[in-house]
Amino acid sequence: MQSFHMSLHVVILLVVLALLFDFMNGFHDAANAIATVVSTGVLKPSQAVAMAALFNVFAFFVFNLSVAKTIGKGTIDPVIVDHYVIFGALVGAIFWNLVTWYFGIPSSSSHALIGGLIGAAVAKEGTGALIAAGLYKIILFIVLSPLLGFVLGSVMMLIVSWLFVKSTPRKVDKWFRRLQLVSASVFSLGHGGNDAQKTMGIIWMLLIAAGYSSEADKGPPGWVVYSCYAAIGLGTLFGGWRIVKTMGQKITKLKPVGGFCAETGGAITLIMATVLGIPVSTTHTITGAIVGVGSAQKMSAVRWGVAGNIVWAWILTIPASAFVAAIAWWIGRHIL
Repeated sequence: MQSFHMSLHVVILLVVLALLFDFMNGFHDAANAIATVVSTGVLKPSQAVAMAALFNVFAFFVFNLSVAKTIGKGTIDPVIVDHYVIFGALVGAIFWNLVTWYFGIPSSSSHALIGGLIGAAVAKEGTGALIAAGLYKIILFIVLSPLLGFVLGSVMMLIVSWLFVKSTPRKVDKWFRRLQLVSASVFSLGHGGNDAQKTMGIIWMLLIAAGYSSEADKGPPGWVVYSCYAAIGLGTLFGGWRIVKTMGQKITKLKPVGGFCAETGGAITLIMATVLGIPVSTTHTITGAIVGVGSAQKMSAVRWGVAGNIVWAWILTIPASAFVAAIAWWIGRHIL
């Protein structure tokens, strides 16, 4: 990656903008981690966001930085990255997050960011700036992550139903109110491990382009890692309550046992993807798991109209954020 001349204040501005996106990622995606545990009444909202924020940050001690490396080097050609591309990508992603948060639609911050990178890169250099292999892997998991969540959530529900078939509903509820604390914590751990690293990758790209870091480095500087985990943790702490209602109540009616199965299925998918270095959507994953849990009980337990509207938001995420990013790239060239 070549170094571009950019003033220090522009670099600082873009780092702040990236951390703002990271904060919004936590804010927007808080629903993914806490909706089930809140809607089942296991925790109060304030307790749930505090727990989720804690485990978002704790992911720092658990996962390596493979997802950050995929974002930093595996989506668009590093040679064309400059402050205008980073600015366009972040504005496109933040715009889509604000729109979907306002309407209470669970959409992917991860794919909004990837769409932003695609839009800004294509606006600058055309489609030749895209790295096909990296993008194919990401696009594949747009489909696979909700499917894996669906399958694991429904299988977990069937296994639990078989194991506790002779137990009373009261006893099952008592056990899974406790177990749901574990499953929600593990899901939040996976959320922090996968999502915080996406912003690290963006900041690392910026620092390399500005000459403050090198491609030879094994990963982003330590201060980038710390600040990104802190930002997503704070965002989760403030929570996006509009989306919590959609995730926890409108898709299907959840009980503690269903919440446990959905969170466990989602957590397995997230942790597996993070270890493999694949940026996936926590939103897609947990939504698929919730639908899987509902359909394992009976198909009519899922509000398929609500689920369909969510899928449409998923389909629009990358093109919408890419379009805004392309416009933001053009604006950035005139103001930065």
